[in-house]
Amino acid sequence: MATFKAIRIDKTNEGQTVGLVDFDEKDLMDGNVTVNVEWSTLNYKDGLALTGKAPVVRRFPMIPGIDLAGTVETSSHPDWKAGDRVILNGFGLGETHLGAYAGKARVNGDWLLAAPPGLNGRQTMAIGTAGYTAMLAVMALEHQGVTPDCGSIVVTGASGGVGSVAVMLLAGYGYQVVASTGRSAEAGYLQGLGATTVIDRQELSGPVRPLAKERFAGGIDSVGSTTLANVLAMTKYGGAVVACGLAGGMDLPTSVAPFILRAVSLIGIDSVMCPMPERRKAWSRLASAVDRTKLGAMTEEIGLADVIAAGPRILEGRVRGRIVVNVG
Repeated sequence: MATFKAIRIDKTNEGQTVGLVDFDEKDLMDGNVTVNVEWSTLNYKDGLALTGKAPVVRRFPMIPGIDLAGTVETSSHPDWKAGDRVILNGFGLGETHLGAYAGKARVNGDWLLAAPPGLNGRQTMAIGTAGYTAMLAVMALEHQGVTPDCGSIVVTGASGGVGSVAVMLLAGYGYQVVASTGRSAEAGYLQGLGATTVIDRQELSGPVRPLAKERFAGGIDSVGSTTLANVLAMTKYGGAVVACGLAGGMDLPTSVAPFILRAVSLIGIDSVMCPMPERRKAWSRLASAVDRTKLGAMTEEIGLADVIAAGPRILEGRVRGRIVVNVG
């Protein structure tokens, strides 16, 4: 059996330890497909796992990393053969199943998707769970009947991973995008992605009123807490808000007023266990909708050895756009 480099999280009486180690292939978990991991990415959830700030990791030792792109090495699964290019997002990877920050991963073949045509491994991980979540959110707004002619869409946490891709996708589909960020220096970056207006996040973080002036036809929120409550209170009659993150907290200090007086819909997005047909649709749309130039401009590349130090950065809001991890 071969060894390869991996980031391993161990549990101690004092907490958790994280290090770059030589990992033995025989210690991988059960699965019917072994993948040579070439690329991964850093999401907010990965930052939580690496720092131990939230109980993302459910077993120890754990290799974190919830996204991978790579090539099948061996397979006993009927859908996959050696040499197939695949991606994987979620399904407990990096939480309950040894994850992507390693040279190899052994997984259940039912979790895999064929790499989307027209996107290389680096690009799929520049999108990653954050971008795939953003597309699920856009699809949810469309399903709810929120079209470009309904009015502007607010994107909170717009400088982050989900927010950056959401701004780019919405603008590409013809929506007027209001980008909310706590980093005023990123206004030009967000306008370059297609934002029509950039607002300071303080406009959405004040005391929550049951109803406020109607401003938005809908929203994509990755912050939660007071920010989400204010967005709901500012959403127009019949509008919809998609919740897909909790960077600002898990609480929701709102009332029923937006729902029963303005018929506002609050839609939750789960990317981890999302059914395969919906995943395939999202990734098919991403392959055609993503502007490769803008994706490249929002992406920073690091190596596997740099991942541990990058974990705190993403939690502290010091990451703009996306980080890809060159595992190979």
